[in-house]
Amino acid sequence: MTYVITQPCIDIKDGDCTLVCPVDCIYEGGRMFYIQPDECINCGICLSVCPVDAILWDQDVPASQQEFITVNKEFFAETVTGWGAPGGWDERYTTTEDHPAVCAVKAA
Repeated sequence: MTYVITQPCIDIKDGDCTLVCPVDCIYEGGRMFYIQPDECINCGICLSVCPVDAILWDQDVPASQQEFITVNKEFFAETVTGWGAPGGWDERYTTTEDHPAVCAVKAA
């Protein structure tokens, strides 16, 4: 169980969540941020600062946003970035790439 970043983050990327994460498990893609589920310690601090309510506990993700549980996990897999579990964000782990499901969302 972990926190998940969902669709409201797409094309917003406020970034306050990345500043407060004590383990730096939030990584930047092209159009949104992603939480590395194996690195998240479930503290919930990111949830409290997200201005668009894009971060949810995976057990609370509504049916319409369920795919984002997989999107966050797969972003780190070989099929997208291949980063695995880097052990915490640093400048090497920022990309313009996104998960294909995020790429498929039309810009507002």
